Amino acid sequence: MNTDDTSSGSRVEDLRAALRALADPVRADQQRAYLHSDLDHLGVRVPDLRRCVTETRRRLGARTGPEVLALAQDLWSAQEGVTKPAYDDRRAAVEILVQYAGALDAADLEAVEALLRQCRTWALVDPLAVHGAGVVALRDSTAGTVLDRWIADPDFWLRRSALLTLLPGIRAGRPDTARLIAYADALVGEREFFLRKALGWVLRETSTRDPQLVMDWLDSHGSRVAPLTRKEALRRLADGEDQNRGSGGTRPVRRGVPAFSALNPTSP
Repeated sequence: MNTDDTSSGSRVEDLRAALRALADPVRADQQRAYLHSDLDHLGVRVPDLRRCVTETRRRLGARTGPEVLALAQDLWSAQEGVTKPAYDDRRAAVEILVQYAGALDAADLEAVEALLRQCRTWALVDPLAVHGAGVVALRDSTAGTVLDRWIADPDFWLRRSALLTLLPGIRAGRPDTARLIAYADALVGEREFFLRKALGWVLRETSTRDPQLVMDWLDSHGSRVAPLTRKEALRRLADGEDQNRGSGGTRPVRRGVPAFSALNPTSP
């Protein structure tokens, strides 16, 4: 199980210390403002944070699902003697779950859900949904019942998570087409920016392999599709004329815009 006899609790404290050694107060202030966060921020760069987690995983070795969840939950909580959790610790907890996603199964998604409900920002929700829960869902078909519950949850971050868990299957050429259509149908009338953007993102990823499915869905919903969703969904399709289908209008869609808003730089 372990590569050495050091306790996992000690490794968590070592990881916290490593993150604090990389703290950048200027970046921390910028990050806190950018994310509208009420957490403490250290300002650790994501590549550096990932390297710290990778080193922790190397030292810990193989872990069971419950052990991985315990590690993540330990990091998620505020450090002893500190009143407020650190965003960077929580991002490291997400990275632990991502790097150990192969140890998790559908039964572990209840614990993942509890973390998703506390994320309150795309910067934590997206990697946990796509590279954590999404990897589990691709491997374990019984996860579908959990995702079906998420898509109807009052918390829009859970609804976003349900949709984003479909991305690994889409990218692997094994899309869950029935859920994709059902979830897109469920979200087409949403007014929340982060849901409209996510729906366009998932449709855009789908369009690289099945453009007809995307065009048919846009046609079937017509003007109910938010302009933001439509623009994102059609961004990778080459035919400019197609970009007006289902829009309820004839105005051409502008090209040359970055693939995904700077609001979500972790997304493609």
